[in-house]
Amino acid sequence: MEYFLQQLINGVTLGAIYGLIAIGYTMVYGIIGMINFAHGEIFMIGAFIALVSFLILAPVGGAMIALALIVVLLVSMTLTAVYGWALERIAYRPLRASPRLAALISAIGMSIFLQNYVQLSQGARVKSIQPVITGGFTLFEGDGFAVTLSYMQIVIILITIGLMMVFWGVIARTALGRAQRACEQDRTMAALLGVDVDRTISITFVIGAGLAAVAGMMVTLYYGVIDFYVGFLAGIKAFTAAVLGGIGSIPGAMLGGLLIGLIEAFWSGYFTIEYKDVAAFSILVLVLIFRPTGLLGRPEVEKV
Repeated sequence: MEYFLQQLINGVTLGAIYGLIAIGYTMVYGIIGMINFAHGEIFMIGAFIALVSFLILAPVGGAMIALALIVVLLVSMTLTAVYGWALERIAYRPLRASPRLAALISAIGMSIFLQNYVQLSQGARVKSIQPVITGGFTLFEGDGFAVTLSYMQIVIILITIGLMMVFWGVIARTALGRAQRACEQDRTMAALLGVDVDRTISITFVIGAGLAAVAGMMVTLYYGVIDFYVGFLAGIKAFTAAVLGGIGSIPGAMLGGLLIGLIEAFWSGYFTIEYKDVAAFSILVLVLIFRPTGLLGRPEVEKV
C-alpha cells in the first residue's frame, strides 16, 4: 500500500507537467485545426531559459529563493512566449489557407530547426543544476518503506492547479476567451462579427508557450538535468495526452496528462521501466479503438 501511494504521488506530479504541455497542443488544434509539432521544442526552450536564469541568480539563496523562483518563472514565460509568437508568425500564419499537410511539414521543420538551434547555442551535453527546492514530508512509514511528498512535488501540483484555475477563468469569463471560443466554432463568421482572428490565434500560441515554459521550469527543478532533445519525447507524450483526453478539450488535456503520468509511474514501479512508453502508447491505441474522439472529446460536426 505504501509503495502504491508513493507511485500515485509521483504519477500525479508527472501528469501535471504533461498536462500543461498538452494544453498548448489542444488549444492550437481547437482554434486552427492543426497540430503544432514544434510545441515540444517550445517546452525545451522554456526549460533552457529557466536553467540559464537559475545560473545567473545562483548567488541568491536563503530567504530570497522564493523571489528568485518568481523572477525565473516570469522571465521564462515571457521569453518563451516570444518564441511561441514568432513560431505562429513564421510557420503557421503564411500557410493558414494552405492544405493542412503544408502546415504540418512546416511545424516539423521548425521542430528540427529549434532542436539544432539550441544544440548549437547551448551545446549537445546534458545540462544540470544543483537542487533549488529540497526537503519534504514523510507522510507515513510501513513495512520498511516511507511515503514521502517533497516540497518540489507540492510546488508543481499547486502551480498547476493555480494556473488551471486562472486559465479556466480567462477562457470562460473574458473577452479573449469568448473570441477563442468563437474562432474555434467558425473563424470566418467570427471575423465577420468583428473578432480579430489573427490576434486571437497569436495570443493562443503565446498562452500555450507560456504554459509550456512553466512545465519546462518545473522539469528543470524536478529532475535537475535537461538537454536539447528533451522536448521531443515530452512533446510526443503530451500530444498523446491531448489525444487521449480528447484533442480540442482543455479538461481532456489535463485528464490525459494525468493518465499518462500515472501509467508511466505505475508501470515503472511494478514492471520494467524500459517499456513504460510502450504501455502509455498502448493505452492510447485502445482508447482510440473504442472511443476515437478521446475520453472527453466531442465528435466533429461537419458544417454544410
